Amino acid sequence: MTAIAPFDGFGLGLRRTHYADFLKGDVPVDFVEVISENFMVDGGNPLRVLTQVREKLPVILHGVSMSIGSAHGLDREYLAKLKALAFRIEPLWVSDHLCWTRTSAHNSHDLLPMPYTREALQVVCDNIDLAQETLGRAMLFENPSSYLAFPEDEMSEREFIAEMARRTGCYLLLDVNNIHVSAHNHGFDARAYLRGLPHDRVRQIHLAGHTDGAIKIDTHDQPVCEGVWELYREAIELVGPVATMIERDDGIPPLGELLDELAIARDIASEARTELAA
Repeated sequence: MTAIAPFDGFGLGLRRTHYADFLKGDVPVDFVEVISENFMVDGGNPLRVLTQVREKLPVILHGVSMSIGSAHGLDREYLAKLKALAFRIEPLWVSDHLCWTRTSAHNSHDLLPMPYTREALQVVCDNIDLAQETLGRAMLFENPSSYLAFPEDEMSEREFIAEMARRTGCYLLLDVNNIHVSAHNHGFDARAYLRGLPHDRVRQIHLAGHTDGAIKIDTHDQPVCEGVWELYREAIELVGPVATMIERDDGIPPLGELLDELAIARDIASEARTELAA
């Protein structure tokens, strides 16, 4: 498979609320990311909008229901539809989540956690191999946010992810907010987690907000908090220039507010690189 080269840019998720903004003028972003499943159709307005936006900007396809951790294997019809969309859009890359979403008869439409065992690792790697072979390209997989751990776990999440990338040649989508959320919920050191990942496999970073509480919930409906900004600075120092995106899925504000957040990311990344070069 062809290697995925780093892409040093700053982007936003393309959401229905902002379709008109992207169609009527130039939005100061370097790329957009879309939820793959919303466009895996033969026609309709969303696909028309995406095709027009693609004429102006690079696009990343980000899936939420490949179910790479499914013990029943991958849905071949799903893969065929995703491949057709990728052929039409020619994305920067295709990504999904390290999770499972379905059984043989039911799709939960939720990103369910994996047990970090050797058996589960083999299932995930076999599924990634099939997905990448079918699509004819390497993929990115995102670290999950989680709220429970399995007593059967045989390794940490970061060890699981590192071995997954080594075995399959896949790349990583580093969700900094998910690290922040899971570190709080499970009591691990977020910075040690960052340091333990294979930094050369990271190609994208997600930044998002969450709901605070005794358990932090990854709701994607709040601005990025200070703790996530601090972790982002350290991530950039470790992985270097990669694509960075603000991800908002609910409580979506006017486009200008998201662009203001994106400007903060640009400034932090610039300062981190300047400090490293000094």
